[in-house]
Amino acid sequence: MKLLLYMTDFIVPLVIFGIVCYGIMMKVNVYDTFIKGAKSGFFTVIKIMPTLVGLMVAVGILRASGFLDFLSELIGEFTKYIGFPGELVPLTVVKMFSSSAATGLLLDLFKEHGTDSYIGLIGSISMSCTETIFYTMSVYYMTAKVTKTRYTLTGAMLATFAGLAASVVLAGMY
Repeated sequence: MKLLLYMTDFIVPLVIFGIVCYGIMMKVNVYDTFIKGAKSGFFTVIKIMPTLVGLMVAVGILRASGFLDFLSELIGEFTKYIGFPGELVPLTVVKMFSSSAATGLLLDLFKEHGTDSYIGLIGSISMSCTETIFYTMSVYYMTAKVTKTRYTLTGAMLATFAGLAASVVLAGMY
């Protein structure tokens, strides 16, 4: 076990070192290529900033208005029969839009129920096995100028529900 912990300390530096060595072997100007990529990434961030701000404002409004609590009570009546606590409904909904806002909700759940509670365990597991669907789709599709998303949303929703089901099962095993 200590070997794995020791190895994880060196994974990122070794990957960076490997990329630099590969670039040198291929006779690529590594620094100039890095600067060019960083510049491109910076302009991408500038392009997607309005989308990010809009998502953050929308999540803030939903949270402050009490809509998420209303949704929790409404949907929670049905989800409790499948073992998914209603308190986690707002976390699940917000996670589809913003991971950082969902982290704030998860911390609130930890304060109220505890980290080792059934709700805390499901919340922790679901945060790691679900994706920010609408954020990811809007940012990446806007950047790549994709107009026809085909089955992306359906597939992402199915994957999210599979992750939530896995969260319930795994938390129940603990």
